[in-house]
Amino acid sequence: MGAGTIARAHAPAWRALGAELVVHSADGAGELAAAYGGRVAASLGELLEVVDVVDVVTPTPTHLEIASAALAAGRHVLCEKPLGRTAADAAALLAAARTADRQLYPGHVVRFFPEYALLRQAVRAGEIGRPAVLRFARGGAFPAWAPWFADDARSGGVVLDLMVHDIDVARWVAGEVTSVYATRRSLEEAGAPHTLAHVVLTHAGGAITHVRGLWGAPHTSFRTSFHVAGDAGVLRFDSAASGGVRTDLPPVPSGGLARPAPAAGESPYLTEIREFAQAFAASPTTLRSDDPRHPRVSAVDGLVAVELAEAALASIGSGEPVTVDTAARVSDLGDTPLPPPATSALAATGSPA
Repeated sequence: MGAGTIARAHAPAWRALGAELVVHSADGAGELAAAYGGRVAASLGELLEVVDVVDVVTPTPTHLEIASAALAAGRHVLCEKPLGRTAADAAALLAAARTADRQLYPGHVVRFFPEYALLRQAVRAGEIGRPAVLRFARGGAFPAWAPWFADDARSGGVVLDLMVHDIDVARWVAGEVTSVYATRRSLEEAGAPHTLAHVVLTHAGGAITHVRGLWGAPHTSFRTSFHVAGDAGVLRFDSAASGGVRTDLPPVPSGGLARPAPAAGESPYLTEIREFAQAFAASPTTLRSDDPRHPRVSAVDGLVAVELAEAALASIGSGEPVTVDTAARVSDLGDTPLPPPATSALAATGSPA
């Protein structure tokens, strides 16, 4: 469902996995189907009659209606991030999936980028000791090709649409969250909002995450980065620089150690959709989060990410931090809260880094 920009990342991944592609969209369905060897469905109803899985790649405010219809029709659903325009929408989709006994996953593709997967693996293995400060940045030109992004009521603005990726990854890496504080500044220029936002997360284990998000001028190149420091070392990555993820761990060579080489090869969208496709094929019903066939992101993760983004927006509105308890929330939703990151033997012995 949908034929816009993100659909052109998803469609070739499905075709690479051997899926038959059926497209319905208010605009562009014929072009997308022709580009990737699919066919067009004249309506959502027609599409639901012939598919096993619905991939919702439509504007955010339509996610609830389309994904709900797909689940009610007994179809598994992949829904592009954010899972819902509001936390209430995302919670309704989670409930609908459970009622229909069908699988629902959010398109949090950053978890599938090799640099971010390596970051999580290293932190969870205790390679940097106890994580203390995590910094994530993501930004580029305002997405002027779709004017609905400029309407916060429809898109949720830069926090919900763009920064939700790093908010999700921060929780995935450093664990559950207890507090959210955020600020945002915007400049309207030529009908487009140029927006800079900062979100600070306090994790249950004591780590602090700072997330920076930018929707900038048309010449702004897209760029992402992270810098994660613990009491035994540092991991850092900048998409504008070569060398992949770099580590500063004792003993530290001059300039840090590259690990691994610059990422190349498979598209993260293909990696993501392969995990979802394998899960969809494994069982006609909902997979438990502890099932090894379950993808690395769940519908609960998608809901919690939206709730954290909403807490950030509430903080922007009030100027005050917002207290949250994602561990309790995840438990209430019947899922297992993320375990705290491991600490290295170096950190555990108190040896100097």
